[in-house]
Amino acid sequence: MNVESNLPTGLHQRILDNLSHAVLMFDTTLRLVFINPAGEMLFAISASRLLGLSAEDILPGGSPLLAALKRGLQSSHPITEYEVQLSLPNQHTLITDCTVTPLDTHPGDAGLLVELRPLDHQRRVAREEQQIARQQTFRTLVRGLAHEIKNPLGGLRGAAQLLERELPAAELKEYTAIIIGEADRLRNLVDHLLGPNTIAHKESLNIHQVLEHIRQLVSTELPAGIHIHTDYDPSIPHITGDRDQLIQAVLNVVRNAVQALEDNGEITLRTRARRQFTIGSRQHRLVCQISIIDNGPGIPEKLVENIFFPMVSGRADGTGLGLSIAQSLINQHDGLITCESRPGHTRFCLLLPLEQGSPSAEKTTVTERNPP
Repeated sequence: MNVESNLPTGLHQRILDNLSHAVLMFDTTLRLVFINPAGEMLFAISASRLLGLSAEDILPGGSPLLAALKRGLQSSHPITEYEVQLSLPNQHTLITDCTVTPLDTHPGDAGLLVELRPLDHQRRVAREEQQIARQQTFRTLVRGLAHEIKNPLGGLRGAAQLLERELPAAELKEYTAIIIGEADRLRNLVDHLLGPNTIAHKESLNIHQVLEHIRQLVSTELPAGIHIHTDYDPSIPHITGDRDQLIQAVLNVVRNAVQALEDNGEITLRTRARRQFTIGSRQHRLVCQISIIDNGPGIPEKLVENIFFPMVSGRADGTGLGLSIAQSLINQHDGLITCESRPGHTRFCLLLPLEQGSPSAEKTTVTERNPP
């Protein structure tokens, strides 16, 4: 048996490295001899720790995938299993389609090629594409509506100013002042609905220095019962972004978490690097994932899908603009904010593409601190 002769090299290696789904290769004893970066991300374990392990060491004994591998050794035809529940070494489970292909291209060569296509990935991509399309449609609608509102507001304000000059009594001018003030308030509200309209001034940034700045800002206004923990990945390279816009976006999300906790709870700021990660319909070689996690009561299910639209808030006194503005700012960085929530666990993920190989792609120096 010489399965090593089937291992990918050169162009084939680059192709496999850039695939978004996991590809693994086993020899006839079901020993893992190859795994691509997407497979490392799936199992959340590096190739150096996985290569050489048997399938029984990687997968639970009753795993449908393990059974499919054993059937593949006895078959000369590819086997495809749909919606297989895969239990991972990190205690997570996911639903995936898998294809097991016997390798017998040369006499004496044998082994199995395994492709894993997680269905949650496909669902996430479809959900993100829908979210991006809805937000773009909404922004187009709001821009048109804002134009129709601001024109008559300007005329109303101008007429009130002219009337104010002609009024003889000072007490009557109080009413024109109210008209002018309310017109200005409506104009500001429309501007907030439109979101940020400034051009991003991007530069090389250490994302952990940005997060530490935000942590210090928020810590000064936290109730005594709320604590912020950090869990940083120090290997994340510098990102290219607008510092002020990123601070505003993350700060809006963190303050939203603080408000959800009221006076007691935990917030975790976590960073991770994601390889071959898809944001919407676009795949990126490397993505910085910033997770803001709280253990509050959670967001009502009916609000989660619309939480990033203006005027949508789970609090009676909320304006519903903070998360909408945060999403717009992250969109300007070709990124996206996602949300998942259940009672006791709400996580906002800010996804920012990273440019690999940039001169500033150096390791961060912020000390990593793990939550208890």
